[in-house]
Amino acid sequence: MTLTRTLTGLAMTAAVLTAVAPSAAHATTGSQETATTAVQWGPYDSPGHGARAAGSLKALGEDHAVIPAAATARISGRLQDLTRKSSTCGWAVFRITYRTKDGNLPFKHHSVRNCSYGTPKPFTFTYRDVYQVELKVCSEGKAAKPSLNCLYAESWKVVYLSK
Repeated sequence: MTLTRTLTGLAMTAAVLTAVAPSAAHATTGSQETATTAVQWGPYDSPGHGARAAGSLKALGEDHAVIPAAATARISGRLQDLTRKSSTCGWAVFRITYRTKDGNLPFKHHSVRNCSYGTPKPFTFTYRDVYQVELKVCSEGKAAKPSLNCLYAESWKVVYLSK
């Protein structure tokens, strides 16, 4: 009797797996795979600790059917100026690498500046077709844009890389 129950149970399990497996296989191969990624980044300090930035990144619609994959990235955070000098500002400089229609991966910079000591500046921005997001935090004199030293000295911190 025990052997009969065991064989009946195995037969029922095999029947269920046979019925479900083709549907599951079709679901993963028949449609594009998209993903959502949420990342907390920071806090990152500038050299000399004159500025600090921290925040989050949410990537939506990462399409793994296309190589390299790309997503719409929403980046938000807070930038603090930690120097007491009114002539100095904190900078958070993002290097956004994006995918073009022809498959190239150029980049652009997005900068956030805060010149108010002790008052964190919130920011949020969104980019489409994002492949990679990198960050540098700098502290330097007031200017309309970050200096070449800020952009090219030191290394970039990788905040997000599409997989």
